[in-house]
Amino acid sequence: MNNGFSTGEEDSRGHADQTCCLIDDMERCRNQAGYASYSKRIQKTVAQKRLKLSSDPSAQHIYICDHHKERIQSVRTKRRRKDSEDDSNETDTDLHEYPDLYQLSVGTLRRYKRYFKVQTRQGVKRAQLADTIMKHFRTIPIKEKEIITYFVFMVKTGTNKLDQKNGIGNDTT
Repeated sequence: MNNGFSTGEEDSRGHADQTCCLIDDMERCRNQAGYASYSKRIQKTVAQKRLKLSSDPSAQHIYICDHHKERIQSVRTKRRRKDSEDDSNETDTDLHEYPDLYQLSVGTLRRYKRYFKVQTRQGVKRAQLADTIMKHFRTIPIKEKEIITYFVFMVKTGTNKLDQKNGIGNDTT
């Protein structure tokens, strides 16, 4: 582990033999590590919220246990709810919770990169690739009303409105 970045070696290993990489209030966590990683983005959240968590420099990975993952997420959720009630000037993208791309496999991240033609350096590590893809993902515009309309239509009819435009699945009996 090097400043929150994965070395790439641990990406192919399982997590069954690994413990959480965090030090919680001066004591190393002994819980089994899950698939959530202690990325730079998460480290920033922890620092902003003044949680007494830090990465153990002797840890050979950046994976954290479910307990710490839920603890960090609960702090982020509380902040988001409070902000959305107090500040009506926020944009739609500020209110959306993004998926944790740091849990995806390298192959999945590369497929995303190839599909959307995201530019990166050659040989970039998994954590750096996830950071780059997250930046790109956040730039994709969200048409919330349109998405909700399509979703409600699909639930009511059991079909996909986009498929109907293409002549697929026209009988809704």
